Amino acid sequence: MNRRIFLKKNLVATTGLALAPALSWGTAVAPEKKARIGFLGVGLRGTNHLRNLLKRDDVLIPAICDIDPERIKIAQELIAKAGHKKPETYTSGDHAYLEMLKRKDLDGVIIATPWEWHTPMAVAAMKAGKRPGVEVSAANTIEECWDLVNTSEETGVPCMILENSCYRRDVMAVLNMVRSGLFGELLHCECGYLHDLRAIKVAPGAEFGANGQHEAKWRTNHSVHRNGDLYPTHGIGPVANLLNINRGNKFLSLTSVATKARGLHEYIVKKGGENHQNAKVNFKLGDIVTTVITTQNGETIVITHDTNLPRPKTNNYLVQGTNGLWMYNGNMIYVEGKSPEHQGEVADKYMKEFDHVLWQKSEDKAKGSGHTGNDYFVLNGFVESVKRQTPPPLDVYDAAAWSVITPLSEMSVAAGGAPQPFPDFTRGNWINRKPTFGLNEVF
Repeated sequence: MNRRIFLKKNLVATTGLALAPALSWGTAVAPEKKARIGFLGVGLRGTNHLRNLLKRDDVLIPAICDIDPERIKIAQELIAKAGHKKPETYTSGDHAYLEMLKRKDLDGVIIATPWEWHTPMAVAAMKAGKRPGVEVSAANTIEECWDLVNTSEETGVPCMILENSCYRRDVMAVLNMVRSGLFGELLHCECGYLHDLRAIKVAPGAEFGANGQHEAKWRTNHSVHRNGDLYPTHGIGPVANLLNINRGNKFLSLTSVATKARGLHEYIVKKGGENHQNAKVNFKLGDIVTTVITTQNGETIVITHDTNLPRPKTNNYLVQGTNGLWMYNGNMIYVEGKSPEHQGEVADKYMKEFDHVLWQKSEDKAKGSGHTGNDYFVLNGFVESVKRQTPPPLDVYDAAAWSVITPLSEMSVAAGGAPQPFPDFTRGNWINRKPTFGLNEVF
């Protein structure tokens, strides 16, 4: 079929569902059906997920696992305050989660632990018949990405990556714009994670590792030893949905380059002085890592990772097609034939016109959930898929394709920017798989 005709038919078919405000998707579930969810990790991120699930009347929390007794105590207090039964706790070392996964009263688990534990825990959960909802990134190596895919296929247990940025209100509105053909045929996207994390990576003061707090205990060590895009999914997740990656399109290859590393060292000197022990650490992670991805259907994507320098936070989204573009920075849109000629306009009226049905129907439920409401929607997608035993809105192939950007970027940087091919985690099935995100959600 001619590519333009295929795209047009696909847009018509998917946009009708995406824009229909009265539709509710998913299989029928008995009103009393509850999802029995366990927690692997109740640090800051896990606790936020716990608070959100405790607001629901269709979730039970039989068990939680964390090696930090203080975090277990906080979680137990939240659960008791919400009127839930006291959960069983698993705290006896790094592998206590394996005992928890033997339980018969768990349908799924939320995994919100340090990055190196995401894949082992998700794999163990699937082998135990529990659906994992795994925080980002889902994997750190190419081998781990394949472990996720192979285990899901072998066990038949779905795995969802909890990428909340896919549910941003503006991003979902732009998804509707793209599916309606507003920008014509897409050619290029930009995205990234540009966020000053110095006070998180080095906390308190100039400390990390054993003397650090929260993420500084483990996250900063990745900056010491690795050089690549260490956190790509907040940027690439929404863009992958726009470009139908793994569903009629796929990533082909990437190239990555990195600047020198200065930001964390200077911050440590500023906070702790030149004689502080961490002032002698040589950080491997370049302050700005730039990655360029090519796709099967001929689009390009630029991803930026920038977390060690003073700057405002942005995901730097840009979506450009043959008929116009949207830019997050500046809240600007340009549509040929509609916008003032050669001038961008504020995107607000388009955001209102193309507002996604999920946000229209569930805005009040999302308030206060975190990340401007995105956390409600990503958890809702996970819980509903567990309850209904349906495919998750973001699946294991998404988890692998988005997460593998990190090791591929490391390899490219190390090779002076040499191109690195993407594995095809769908084993050729991307050709026939259909776009689903935002089309089969239950609210």
